[in-house]
Amino acid sequence: MKRRDLLKSLTLLPIAGSIFPIKSLLSAPISGYSLPLNPQDTTMPEVHRKALVMDGHTHVMTRELLMGTDIGQRYSDGTVDLPRAKEGGVDAMFFSVYTPEHYYPGRFETKNTFRVVNLALDQIKKNHAVIELALTASDIERICKKGKIAAFLDLEGPYDMDGDINLLRALYRLGLRSVQLTAHNTTNAFIDSCNDVSRWGGINSLGKDIIAEMNSLGMVINVAHASNDAIIQSAEASKHPVIYSHGGFYSIVPHPRCITDEAAKAVAAKGGVIGVHFGSLFNNPTYWAWQQGQETPRETKPGTVHAAPLNTIEEVDREVLKEVPLNFRGTIPDEYWMHVDQLAKVIDYGVNLVGEDHIAIGSDLDGGPELPREIRDISDFPQITMAMQRLGYSDKRIKKILGLNWLRVIRQVTEGK
Repeated sequence: MKRRDLLKSLTLLPIAGSIFPIKSLLSAPISGYSLPLNPQDTTMPEVHRKALVMDGHTHVMTRELLMGTDIGQRYSDGTVDLPRAKEGGVDAMFFSVYTPEHYYPGRFETKNTFRVVNLALDQIKKNHAVIELALTASDIERICKKGKIAAFLDLEGPYDMDGDINLLRALYRLGLRSVQLTAHNTTNAFIDSCNDVSRWGGINSLGKDIIAEMNSLGMVINVAHASNDAIIQSAEASKHPVIYSHGGFYSIVPHPRCITDEAAKAVAAKGGVIGVHFGSLFNNPTYWAWQQGQETPRETKPGTVHAAPLNTIEEVDREVLKEVPLNFRGTIPDEYWMHVDQLAKVIDYGVNLVGEDHIAIGSDLDGGPELPREIRDISDFPQITMAMQRLGYSDKRIKKILGLNWLRVIRQVTEGK
């Protein structure tokens, strides 16, 4: 047995009597059934243990920055830390550092971006026995063979609202290898967001220059949160595959953050990958319909870049801290609560739409998703593998979706292979 497989097999030990009957799960309605599930099922399927498991969008460093915590320690709240990642058999992740809208009005977005990237590097170094920074696909493979988690740095939110390419180059030199083009839910100086006003009809000439620079550097282009036109135009402008790191499908839930079939096909045609989000809001039509009847539906407001700025970054930090940890805190009635089999159905929709080579996992853990009932945190990653097995997926297909598709794109972009 390889050292990595041995380590993964030792992270989870079955709890007596904890295995939930598959028959009862299959016979229940896909979304919102109220039969009691056992969330303590810690059985890790063999294919999960042997696969390279990679999450395409995992929030890190916001709580570490503002709460002074250490990702190497088990948290009593939140959904991501390194001990639980090991327990979930997660081998690699897009280590997604985040600069939310709060920092944009005062133009603190660049300062925050550099400090969270620097903190990520410090945290990786501090926890070197468990995790290492990966710059290429070969690095990911090398690190995982040692039984460690590979961290592939990804930026969500702007490195600069103006799109200064020199700042992009500086971040590359620090180790950043993936960048979301939009300023989270806000349109910036070069690309339209799906949740804000359209200023450019997709991307403008500066956006094309930034894409060309990222191609030249060997950086992964992330089109999550971009408008439909922006996704299609970015895929067309890029020489390399682009990714949509985390979201659902608009044909299932008509949320502006979900990708249309047209845009998904454009990403796939370029060789890219679509990461399926873990949240009910993007994947469960019943929950979506219920949310529309609420006073303030989640994640439907535009960006807040035009709000009155706070005077100092410390003032902004205090505002953001009120929301940390960035996990879902609401209450979901049983009939609207999504189960992991519905999430598998969304994955299956994507596979049927664009093929098994272009679908992966982008959980958005610690980013606020309303998780399926069977998934409490990153330690429950095997649940999605079991759900794919219940669909009858082959081990080969499951391994692609769990991580090999991400690895292929990273290899093409960072190594030109």
